[in-house]
Amino acid sequence: MKTENTNKKALTALAIGGFGIGLTEFVIMGILPDVANGLGITIPQAGHFIAAYALGVVVGAPLLTKFSSKMDARKILLLLMGWFTVFNTVSGLGENYLTLLVARFLSGLPHGAFFGIGAVVAGKLAREGKSAKAIAVMFSGLTIANVIGVPVGTYIGHHYDWSISFYMVGLVGLLAVASIFLWMPKLVSEAPEPYSKENKGLKNGELWALILLTTIGTGGFFAWYSYIAPLITDVAGWGDYMVGYAMILAGLGMVFGNFIGAKMAELFSPLKAVAISLSLMVVLLLINSMLAFNPYIVLAMTFLIGVAAFTVSTPIQMAIINTSKGNEMLGSSMNQSAFNMGNASGAYLAGLPIAFGYGVVYAGAVGAVLAGLGVCMALGIIFYRRKKAGFSFRKMAFNG
Repeated sequence: MKTENTNKKALTALAIGGFGIGLTEFVIMGILPDVANGLGITIPQAGHFIAAYALGVVVGAPLLTKFSSKMDARKILLLLMGWFTVFNTVSGLGENYLTLLVARFLSGLPHGAFFGIGAVVAGKLAREGKSAKAIAVMFSGLTIANVIGVPVGTYIGHHYDWSISFYMVGLVGLLAVASIFLWMPKLVSEAPEPYSKENKGLKNGELWALILLTTIGTGGFFAWYSYIAPLITDVAGWGDYMVGYAMILAGLGMVFGNFIGAKMAELFSPLKAVAISLSLMVVLLLINSMLAFNPYIVLAMTFLIGVAAFTVSTPIQMAIINTSKGNEMLGSSMNQSAFNMGNASGAYLAGLPIAFGYGVVYAGAVGAVLAGLGVCMALGIIFYRRKKAGFSFRKMAFNG
């Protein structure tokens, strides 16, 4: 019983870290005009701070995970969250464009490694057969941040000073460091196993296929989410005030979807769960594109798309961990890089039809195409595995 309570506290510590990461990643989108005004730059220039953070995630995930592969997992998580706390606080002190740009890049470095290593640690802390639920607990911090932290941070940053929003992130980071220090048991990180027939390391083709699946499939969600504000105001006809409420609705959907996805990963295989989730996202994004002019339907779809999007998180993370045998932490961290590449590519691709004058509703259609490609990739990997398993069985029977 004592061990179980200790593990629950350790998972809570991971969730607090996830809350801080979710807060810093998304709150800047709400205070972007305030940051631009405060630094005397344009809003497109301020958008570089979002890209700098995402680039930090992509670079930092494999780099920091590989660098710390032989360290105690508890110590790694403490160092990562300490780094996160320092540079998010420095972001609040940024007085010019270059300082904040560098601070945002550096604050993004531990993001992917924390979630990647944290997912593996959560699986080890879980009871047998409950790994998916444990990973979902960690990701719940990120989803709850979208419901509570981001709206509060946006309000404070808009009505008082944008730098306070980053100080809030620093405060959450300190809380995460303290909780990991007090509640996380010592877990020895296993050194990567030498390459073998089972462990192909980064030469594993299936691993790279899954990472590409994450980038393309989740890009479907970000294609829609990046343009949610003009969809709510310009298409559905709501006032600016409704954008904040819509984002809370999407955040609530993410909270529910996160735990539904964990249950799906237990009922089906993780990859089947991913295929089902992305198929649902295709349908919802297409419906949203066709009916977005209705102000009430668009709000309902905002919640449902949030649900569908985050049913993917835990299953795809489990699929990556299962596939990257012997290099679980590295594979898991690289998947976080893939999420952020999906964020950047989804927003860019969805912006193309808008730039050519086709309207914001087409962003959802682009998202549906990307999610649909993700479904095809998931099914392709499933069929490949079945074919490979059948071939191995026939070969074994022949040799026998």
